[in-house]
Amino acid sequence: MNNRSYLLAIGLVCLAIFFPHLSVVEVNIMEARNFITAREMLDYGNWIHTTMNLEPRYEKPPLPTWMTAVSGAIFGMKNLFGLRLPAVLSVVFLIFTFYYLSIQILQDKKQAFIGTLILATSFYIIFSGRNGQWDIFAHAFMVFAIFQLFKAFETDENAWKNWLLAGIFLGLSFMSKGPVSLFALLLPFLIAYGFVFKYKNFSNKIKPLVACLIIFAIVGFTWGAYIYLTDTSSAEYIADKETMAWSNRSVKPFYHYWSFFTQSGAWTFFSFLALLYPFMIKRVENKKLYKFSLLWTLSAVVLLSLIPEKKERYLLPVLIPLAMNTSFYMNYLMTKSKELIKTDVYLANFGFGLIGIIGLVFPFGVYLFFEGQLSPYWLAYFLSSAALFTLGVLIFIWLSKKAFEKCFYGMILLLCSIILFAFPMAELTYDNDKFLSAATIREIPEMKDLELFTINRVLSPEMIFDLGEPVQRIKLAEELPNKGRFALMTYESIPEEIQQNFNMEFIVQFDINNLKEGKSGHKPRKTSKLFILEKK
Repeated sequence: MNNRSYLLAIGLVCLAIFFPHLSVVEVNIMEARNFITAREMLDYGNWIHTTMNLEPRYEKPPLPTWMTAVSGAIFGMKNLFGLRLPAVLSVVFLIFTFYYLSIQILQDKKQAFIGTLILATSFYIIFSGRNGQWDIFAHAFMVFAIFQLFKAFETDENAWKNWLLAGIFLGLSFMSKGPVSLFALLLPFLIAYGFVFKYKNFSNKIKPLVACLIIFAIVGFTWGAYIYLTDTSSAEYIADKETMAWSNRSVKPFYHYWSFFTQSGAWTFFSFLALLYPFMIKRVENKKLYKFSLLWTLSAVVLLSLIPEKKERYLLPVLIPLAMNTSFYMNYLMTKSKELIKTDVYLANFGFGLIGIIGLVFPFGVYLFFEGQLSPYWLAYFLSSAALFTLGVLIFIWLSKKAFEKCFYGMILLLCSIILFAFPMAELTYDNDKFLSAATIREIPEMKDLELFTINRVLSPEMIFDLGEPVQRIKLAEELPNKGRFALMTYESIPEEIQQNFNMEFIVQFDINNLKEGKSGHKPRKTSKLFILEKK
């Protein structure tokens, strides 16, 4: 295949993986915060002093939210495809940039292509790329910055264009999620590059480096500096709260991330093998480049492990060098398929065989599990079953012939087929018969013109986003109106002081959970009781 064919194949995989059925999965808490802030940009003009529920929202820089607001203005703020589209475009940008970065590093277009397909079909890349949250934006811009830095490092000339582009995209990354990607993606890259490639003739690159850093500061810090100067008290309060969160919230032990390779999903087994240095060093031809990808991956994991707060989504940047690292073993299986020792044949049979079994079992498993519920989804069921079963059979045929390259592409097609054909059937798990959207609140006759209040922070971001309008937050009963009727939303019990001073009428309970109460996916914060109150 030539470069154009590789690019076309990558584009088709991206179309299959990231664009279909974007509205199937419910809005998560991170998305809701982003979407609310975007809505308030459009409704109230809060483009610089960003807000969530009309309160300062400076925890994260606004670049992804600006992009979401623009998309929301085009497609509508209730259109999940439109709201998630900027994240999709960001992950596609990341994947194509990764391909070109891999060509620069590996000097092998086919292996770069293999690694890019692994990245595009890794579980948490798929999850993050189909969700409107900040992380994917920051890492996409950072990969492009790293691409430019690598080109600048590798030339003996000043390479002003590369340095200036690197500065701009470093700033864009910072404007997406602050220093997260600098710490989790750029710093590990710089460590790995220093150990493996060395910083040769770096004294000649001081001037363009300084220019790069100046541009980075202008692009990355201007918004934060402006917010600090114009709303100092809110900025300091939020900064202190975020600092405390990093050291006190979701604290996990140092070793918590050491199953990180499982976040690659279907590639878990092969990714694990590619991390085994004594095993791999005998199998790779370019040991220097393998050491680089391995060191980049492990440095990222170690640095992330040093931070007390740990969440699985923080491992997203690790999957980028991990895909490159995994490509070394996959490329070895393909190019040496007829010369492999028995150990590698067994390992390849096991790794690809697991995916083949999934394809074979899928039609029967889905039918038995959802028997009697498939009637609205017969087309999705037949298409996905035909595709996955056929690919499962083909994978085992190819394994019998040691055609591991065909197995690899079959695995890619199988993962694409799951998103294209099977994904709509996720709705079969939605069983909450008490589901009621808060967006219907103004359809209730009594609620047509009433003001809305909530107590403290007992309305979740998901509920506020679903509601479609801000809710006034009060801390004390004295802040409630003394005249007329008004509405109160809460999922907690109403304080005794309010019950004593107001007549209360329960109207309805909103529940935006797709899963019924009692199941692990049902979240109480995504419910809210609506009351109408009047002063006694």
